[in-house]
Amino acid sequence: MAVMKRMMSLPILLFLLFAFTFSSFAAPVDPDKKDANLDFVKKYLNNFYSQESEIGGSFFMDDNVSLTEKLKKMQIFFGLNVTGQADTETVEVMMKPRCGVPDLDSFTLTEGEPKWDKNEITYRIMSRTTDMHSSQVDKAIQKAFEVWSNVSPLTFREVTDGKEEADIMISFERRAHGDNSPFDGPDGILAHAFQPGKFIGGDAHFDLDELWTHKGPKGRNLFLVAAHEFGHSLGLSHSSDPGALMFPTYSYTEPSLFRLPQDDINGIQAIYGKTDSPIQPTGPTTPEACDPSTSFDAIATFRGEMMFFKDRHFWRKHPQTGVELIFISLFWPALPSKIDAAYENYETDQVFLFKGNKYWVLNGYDVLPGYPQNIYHLGFSRNVKKIDAAFSDPDSGKTYFFVGNKYWRYDEIRRSMEKGYPRFIAKDFPGVKPRIDAALNHEGYIYFFQGSRMIQFDPNRKRVVNSSQRSNSWLNC
Repeated sequence: MAVMKRMMSLPILLFLLFAFTFSSFAAPVDPDKKDANLDFVKKYLNNFYSQESEIGGSFFMDDNVSLTEKLKKMQIFFGLNVTGQADTETVEVMMKPRCGVPDLDSFTLTEGEPKWDKNEITYRIMSRTTDMHSSQVDKAIQKAFEVWSNVSPLTFREVTDGKEEADIMISFERRAHGDNSPFDGPDGILAHAFQPGKFIGGDAHFDLDELWTHKGPKGRNLFLVAAHEFGHSLGLSHSSDPGALMFPTYSYTEPSLFRLPQDDINGIQAIYGKTDSPIQPTGPTTPEACDPSTSFDAIATFRGEMMFFKDRHFWRKHPQTGVELIFISLFWPALPSKIDAAYENYETDQVFLFKGNKYWVLNGYDVLPGYPQNIYHLGFSRNVKKIDAAFSDPDSGKTYFFVGNKYWRYDEIRRSMEKGYPRFIAKDFPGVKPRIDAALNHEGYIYFFQGSRMIQFDPNRKRVVNSSQRSNSWLNC
């Protein structure tokens, strides 16, 4: 009977915790509390890099492995510089929201490759959060399962008849809830799930103390968290692909725009095979910095750092910490993907981001209230539908906007578009062809990015000085 799964004795539950892999989403650590970094680093490594999964899925501490070796394991997994030291870049990654299961090498299947031995999986919603209407909860759960049924031969059926036992039992719980894995209140662990199997196998629990939502970046989006957890319920472990749904960290994506990444598609199909559809589904792939075809949507500097935007991500380049790929939504949940143009306003110490005929202003890591606003407020004519690229000159206080084969110049001090514009790019930037992807003003030169190629332009001599470099040379490639 279905209810028997909730009536198991504590000893049986304790045994089962060693027989099934546990996963959980954790909320961010306060980045300002860095006085206890060493203790924090040790705790992080003990949680995620001091456990080796053995036969049956039980865990044994590998205490003989040095702190340096554990750090190297972690740095390799996240694609960081392998220093074996708790440098700034490494600690910043540790502070991000993440799942509580120990990290593996790729999208690899859970240890022992557990899977359901059938294609129709049943589920029952045992309890719900009051943060959302019950119908919204049901819809979020249904959509989360569809993420996986759309790309595999699996189907999912909700069980409502109390006499029929379900494979995956879903519930919202608070604190200790009978599986020896208590939740910790708001902003801690968000959810956990168990790999396929009998009894508690496949079950997913969500922390009742979190603020659950069905839309918008505030709170925790139930659809996104559930889709990740159900990946574990089906047998997937974590992915080292930072763009994958099964990556350890939680980040917000507008649910209506969500597409299952290709890495996750590859993972679920490795277990259950491909969908029966004559047209096989494909998903977005995570951009690779050193791929020869890498291009950028937009580029901006910010307080000594550089941000190279591409689709849902941006590469963050810091002089001391190197290059890191980050979800745009992880820093700015309200921002869209595929940014058209960006630049740093040196007069106000802000960053301007453009998408279509809208723009946003960032003050540090905050989007200023009242945005997005219309680009026509800046003085563009109504026939301008989007900005291709932009850069700002800190010496003159002028910002250059490129659209097609023309460009505009904006006075940041007067806050007005200058008269006599637009002008033709070919006239004032000879050798630079139209349709610019991104632009950057750096150390006396203007860099124009077009596809995988970059043009270095000398504004003093008004000539191209180098047109043979690849765009991704800025990413240490």
